[in-house]
Amino acid sequence: MNTIHYVLIALFGAYFVMRFLIPTSVFPRKIKVSRAYLAAIFLILAAALVITPFVWLVCNVFKDQSVLMKYSFLPPISEWSSQTLNFTNFTKLFQGEESPQGTVYFWQYIINSIFLACAGTSISLFLTSLSGYALAKYKFKGRGFLIFFMAGSMMFPAMLFLAPLYQIIYKIHWMDSYLSLLIPNACAVFGIFLFRQAMQGVPNSLVEAARMDGASEFRIYWNVMMPLVRPMTGAYCLITFLGNWNNFLSPQLYIQTHAKLTLPVILNQYLGLYLNEYGVFLAGTLLAIIPPAILFFALQKEFVAGLTTGATKG
Repeated sequence: MNTIHYVLIALFGAYFVMRFLIPTSVFPRKIKVSRAYLAAIFLILAAALVITPFVWLVCNVFKDQSVLMKYSFLPPISEWSSQTLNFTNFTKLFQGEESPQGTVYFWQYIINSIFLACAGTSISLFLTSLSGYALAKYKFKGRGFLIFFMAGSMMFPAMLFLAPLYQIIYKIHWMDSYLSLLIPNACAVFGIFLFRQAMQGVPNSLVEAARMDGASEFRIYWNVMMPLVRPMTGAYCLITFLGNWNNFLSPQLYIQTHAKLTLPVILNQYLGLYLNEYGVFLAGTLLAIIPPAILFFALQKEFVAGLTTGATKG
């Protein structure tokens, strides 16, 4: 047995002593405290299981290639030196690689992914929220059929439209252009329904009051509706950003210039390029998870609130 086993035995041994061996006369609240203690143990273990892969990743990106497979995490403190812990993996990652267009550096792929994720999220957020507002607050002929048609389109897998979409993009000369990545996903039906459901909860009296005050329809949408559905906006921003950030298939199909590729595509290529240097690949992976992590911590309150919108009735 190793140290982890001994720690687990000690933790559950303390629970057993508290729960069964200590008499109630000595510790009247032993049942309540022991249950809380057991729940804390399981929560800590669950958190450790979630955090361990990230700790392992951070440790491995700073280890030298010579000790990468020797230790699971960091080497013993007595062996810490520039020969075991260094920035060699990041140095190799940012050295740049040759392509038909010249030398391409890793930071260019990061900028490409950030631009596409931010631009795609902004465009989709604007169009889906505007469409959701129209479906939620306007009564027009064919509205029911349109909603039915949109809901029916969600039943078909995206792969079914891959071949015709590729043919369309090729014929309109969008190959090797970022338009092929931004326009097809500019207005997702899923997002339209999310905003429609959220905006249906806004009283119509607020919209009518704004109209009576002389506000234009766009100003009502922007200054009245959007602030009231902020939790849904935050949740949808995070979901859409992650989808655009992790998009692998579309850049692989439509982008031909090496300097225009995104992080998911180039990291997949690094699996072959750095087959015997996993530290370089892991360094790129660590950098690739930082922007989504920052966005999640910035929007976590809105994300949780948006997911629970409509779960309860007040």
